[in-house]
Amino acid sequence: MQDPFTGQPTCIQGGRLPDDANRSALLDDHRRRLEALDRFVAAAARVGIGTDPDDDLVHWETDEVSLLAAADPLWHELDEAARAFRATLPLLALEDFGFPPDVEDLLGEAGPHLRPISSGVEATAFEAADHSIYKFFMPRENGRIGGSFAFHRGEDIALHAVASDGSYRAMLEKFDLILHLGGMPTEVLGVTRREGILITKQTLGTCLPDGADTSGLQPAALIPIPARFLRAHRDHPRLFFHRNAPWLVADLHARNLVRAADGQMRAIDLLAAPFPPELIAAEPLLVDWVQRVQRDPGAGILPGVDDDEL
Repeated sequence: MQDPFTGQPTCIQGGRLPDDANRSALLDDHRRRLEALDRFVAAAARVGIGTDPDDDLVHWETDEVSLLAAADPLWHELDEAARAFRATLPLLALEDFGFPPDVEDLLGEAGPHLRPISSGVEATAFEAADHSIYKFFMPRENGRIGGSFAFHRGEDIALHAVASDGSYRAMLEKFDLILHLGGMPTEVLGVTRREGILITKQTLGTCLPDGADTSGLQPAALIPIPARFLRAHRDHPRLFFHRNAPWLVADLHARNLVRAADGQMRAIDLLAAPFPPELIAAEPLLVDWVQRVQRDPGAGILPGVDDDEL
């Protein structure tokens, strides 16, 4: 099956959930994209190109260093890494999705095949004729996109987590996290050449009522974090071990959870960031708890002691 706008292979159509084989292929696609970006970032660093923010790399044209690539091994390595990454994140145009040239208002100037359904801080979402959901994530003028967390030590608490500007890599990691948490299948279609808009395609679900309490609807793999360890400025902060590393996952409120065709609640968006190892290492009690809770998600703050007794 091909996506009607990009012509790329797709396993998403409306509210139909992909089978296990296609879901595994989606996970592999996200993994390969992140690995290709890591290789690209490393190659850029070796020739002295900065990568923070990472928008210049994500928008990189494949022929930018072709002359240098022929004369120097390090630039040749960069050229190959850039091409490998571009194969995982194609350059697109808004016109591919029916928007007019030089569009300024996505909501007001959508083409006939996309129906606007929501617009938030990070993205504008549309429903296509086949009921698939397309999301357009808008970058900021400073090169940042989406959101993440910034961590710092506190006097009365181990860690404070404050929502902060994100990056393209953080966005790609988020889509990977959503799938690993059993969330709605999400494909990354590409990034627009001119505007740097990151575009995804997601399976349709049924929205929850505004303001619905999702405390009991959090994905089972998420682990509550004791209040003495973390204060996060977002709803439902949880610990998740992603690729064997501890992550903070939050913001799974009513607008970021939907009911899928199989009746299950699934995440469509979230806010996340890896816990900083150096800050965790500075809190021995937190280090111990993280190690134990990875083996036993129900482990208390202290070994052999019920948290209610503390």
